[in-house]
Amino acid sequence: MDRPLLEEIHDKLEEFTATERKAAHALLANYPIQGLGTVAQFAAAAGVSSPTILRFIARLGFPGFADFQMRLRRELENQLNTPLARSSAMAEPAPTSSSDPLVDKLVENVRETFEHLPKGELAGMIKLLADEKKTLHMIGGRFTDALARYMAAHLRIVRPNVNHVAGQQGNWLDQLIGIGPKDVVVVFDIRRYQSEIIRFAEAAAKQGATVTLITDSWMSPIGKIASFVLPARVAVPSPWDSSAALMAIAEVLIAGVTRENAERSQARMQALEALRNGYDPETDGDGLL
Repeated sequence: MDRPLLEEIHDKLEEFTATERKAAHALLANYPIQGLGTVAQFAAAAGVSSPTILRFIARLGFPGFADFQMRLRRELENQLNTPLARSSAMAEPAPTSSSDPLVDKLVENVRETFEHLPKGELAGMIKLLADEKKTLHMIGGRFTDALARYMAAHLRIVRPNVNHVAGQQGNWLDQLIGIGPKDVVVVFDIRRYQSEIIRFAEAAAKQGATVTLITDSWMSPIGKIASFVLPARVAVPSPWDSSAALMAIAEVLIAGVTRENAERSQARMQALEALRNGYDPETDGDGLL
């Protein structure tokens, strides 16, 4: 699989001229749809000339606009692929050697995720999550909710005011109604991006909350409103996308928040151990010795 063009654009941002960067930002804000219209439409959305768009495309290594659009269409197909579609494309016999392609790809995904992760985004998100003046809300989709719950369980040990948005979607509104400028929403969202997760994030942003996103290489639409975006490699030779790199990002964030205020983290962990040592579920009454 080609390296996602999105990552290439992020890596080359500093190499572009000022007007080319405007084209890049316009594409990133509505990726990949922005690049699937005409050159004139792309130019109008970016506020630059058509020749600038063509120079931007050439800087990315494409001979022409048609080649650029072909790449975007291929990535869009990958983005929308269902597990069923991927299963038919991966109907191969099980490996007979000691090297399993799936395991190799899992390791490669984690390594490449961190090689291409914007370091400023990672450091900025750690500082934001470590700020105890902010209340954190973790939310994930059908398969990524487990990651949101895992991250919330760890972070509430080392800092106060950490919530996991869980349960029936109708009950999410009970948490959403109180979210405002002092809140941070951490969203896990990978292809096929869930509309209800997107609506929750958009509503939280409108109410003044800071939205952060952990997503895949093709980028959830939530990226348009997120203050920090951490993309992970998820594609493997399987009908199912892998959460290994997503979990690795979550664990790096947890470790970073723990280190960011080490004294607070240690004090809270010591307090928790004291509570555990003094708690006996067999005891009558409130269970405290």
